[in-house]
Order: sequence, then C-alpha cells, then structure tokens
Amino acid sequence: MSEERTLTCVDCGQTFPFTVEEQAFHAEKGFTNDPKRCPTCRAARRGDRGGGTSYDGGYRSAAREMFPVKCAQCGKETEVPFQPTGDRPVYCRDCYDRRRQSGGDRRSRR
Repeated sequence: MSEERTLTCVDCGQTFPFTVEEQAFHAEKGFTNDPKRCPTCRAARRGDRGGGTSYDGGYRSAAREMFPVKCAQCGKETEVPFQPTGDRPVYCRDCYDRRRQSGGDRRSRR
C-alpha cells in the first residue's frame, strides 16, 4: 500500500489511478477489494440507481409518481403515492392523520 497502482475499469475499460490516499481510505473502511470502476463510471452508476449521498447525509431518490384522488371522508382533491384500486377508502393527509389519532386506522389497534 505504499505506492499508487493503476487499475482497469470493468465498465469502460479505461485505466485509472488507485492512489495511496484512496488505498488508505479503503483500508480504514475495511474494504478488502480494489475498486472495479473508475470515478466517472462509479458516479454514473450511482446516478442511474438514484443513490449517492447528499450533503445532509440522506439519500436522493427519484420523484415518486403521484395519483390524484378524492378524499373518502371530506371530498377534498389530493394526491397519493400509490394507484388506488377502489376496494379501500383513500383519505387526504388531514383526514388520515385524524383517523390515526382517533384509532380509526386498523394498524393502530394491533
């Protein structure tokens, strides 16, 4: 681990340096395998799967598809992150929260 090594990316076939600092970082993190991808391909791969960390320490994700519905209780137009099937009532955030607080949600009775 005392000198820079040159590795070959499994995705693009280009060579890239595996610096002494990077080797030390890998050892510190307990990684036993050398990186398989160059920094460019690693970044592209993270972007493809919506991963990678943001500055606040969380993970980025793709925007969720939202579906328009009418609240079964108050009739207000709202959106939900799932496709309603029509076999169960769908509530707006306010009505849903009130039902949970009052024990009207099945999950709260378990």
